[in-house]
Amino acid sequence: MQVTETTNKGLKRAYKIVVPAADIEVKINDRLAQIAQTANMPGFRPGKVPVSLLKKTHGQAIMGEVLEMTVGESSQQTIAKKELRPVAQPKIEIDKFDEGGDLEYSIELEVFPEIELTDFSKLKLERLKVPANEEQVDEIISQMADGQKDSKPVEKNRPIASGDVAIIDFTGSVDGEEFAGGKAEDYGLEIGSGSFIPGFEEQIIGKEVGDELEVKVTFPEQYAEELAGKDAVFVVKIKELRETIPATLDDAFAQKMGAENLDDLKAKLRENQEAELAQYSRMRVKRDLLDVLDEKHEFDLPEGMIESEFDAVWHQFEHQRKDHPEQIDEDDKNKSDDELKEEYREISARRVRLGLLLAEIGRINEITVTPEEVNRAIMQEAQQHKGQEKEVFEHYKNNPEAMQAIQSPLLEDKVVDYILELASVVEKTVTLEELMADPEKPEKPAKKAKSSAKKKAPAKKKTTAKKKAATKKEDDK
Repeated sequence: MQVTETTNKGLKRAYKIVVPAADIEVKINDRLAQIAQTANMPGFRPGKVPVSLLKKTHGQAIMGEVLEMTVGESSQQTIAKKELRPVAQPKIEIDKFDEGGDLEYSIELEVFPEIELTDFSKLKLERLKVPANEEQVDEIISQMADGQKDSKPVEKNRPIASGDVAIIDFTGSVDGEEFAGGKAEDYGLEIGSGSFIPGFEEQIIGKEVGDELEVKVTFPEQYAEELAGKDAVFVVKIKELRETIPATLDDAFAQKMGAENLDDLKAKLRENQEAELAQYSRMRVKRDLLDVLDEKHEFDLPEGMIESEFDAVWHQFEHQRKDHPEQIDEDDKNKSDDELKEEYREISARRVRLGLLLAEIGRINEITVTPEEVNRAIMQEAQQHKGQEKEVFEHYKNNPEAMQAIQSPLLEDKVVDYILELASVVEKTVTLEELMADPEKPEKPAKKAKSSAKKKAPAKKKTTAKKKAATKKEDDK
């Protein structure tokens, strides 16, 4: 085998590889001999089919098989001999291959950059901590009680007020025609709950049992397409009035909520609150750590990886812009595609930089993800798809890319934990607002130009203080 280096520039490498025809012929004959041991053809006993006949009937298929095997083996030998560390699957192109002739092909790849790691013990970080808030626990219990409240008939007829439950029949129409889902009987509507179309409940206030009225409303723009923005008229008959009875906050109520008693319920809610706050605290310190790592490490980045990452990021942005334009930041709407692409390319470079850096830290320190950890993560994923657990496991088992997608964040978290153990991390008690405020700021996308690109991550759950978690401009890489 002859290997000639054709490119050695930065992280790019390219080679021209020639495998002699004699070597290929040996492989073909070896494969034919292997097949001949079990071949079965009319006129011949099993295993007695002449190799020459097999070559005539199966030659093309075997040649293709041998070609694929030869390219795979010789390319891996070249990578090993040259002591290369490819960052992605090499690009291979067959230049010449004729029966009886040499195999000539080219291989192009980008190698892992040389990374000089900083001294993690010198890193200084803050871990923001928010103490549990008893008022918030009480507020959650109060909200739970609202969901468990009962109602009783009003003994003496009176005008309907906010907080009452009106039992009504209604029929809705648009342009004089009834529409699907716009009719119901004996419907219990809690006035002031906001569960109906805006403006509907307010027109019930002050009415009494026995009243029949027309309620005129306009469907919101963000509604079912066939009704969005249209004016509607509901013919409403008020049949009964009930007043709500708040749930009693006692041990019996707590038991309905799955706790032993009221104190146990508060303890469980407090524990959940602390766990949720700890999760946000970790997200914050992890992001701060990644910013520091990005600042302290400078090395060449594989252009192919950046382009691949950018293509994925831009595709996601275009999908969001087309299907969910309301989620696009107003600043981005006023920018040209060229401006946006520049910003997203910077974000892609940051992701690639941090991905390679964390991978190198893991490699050097022999940090790995165990099969048990992977199985646990897959099980957690499967639990979110009730009745499809088997399909989820099969998906990961038969899809290497999906398996890699679930392993990568596990490894990343273990590397982050490793660095945080070495770094100087000081706890700082802050308010919930201070903990949640910083993620609203744009994340630094790259070293050279601090981008303000607005790529949103999936929205997180509400905190126990009912404040929405701010979505970041990109994920944690």
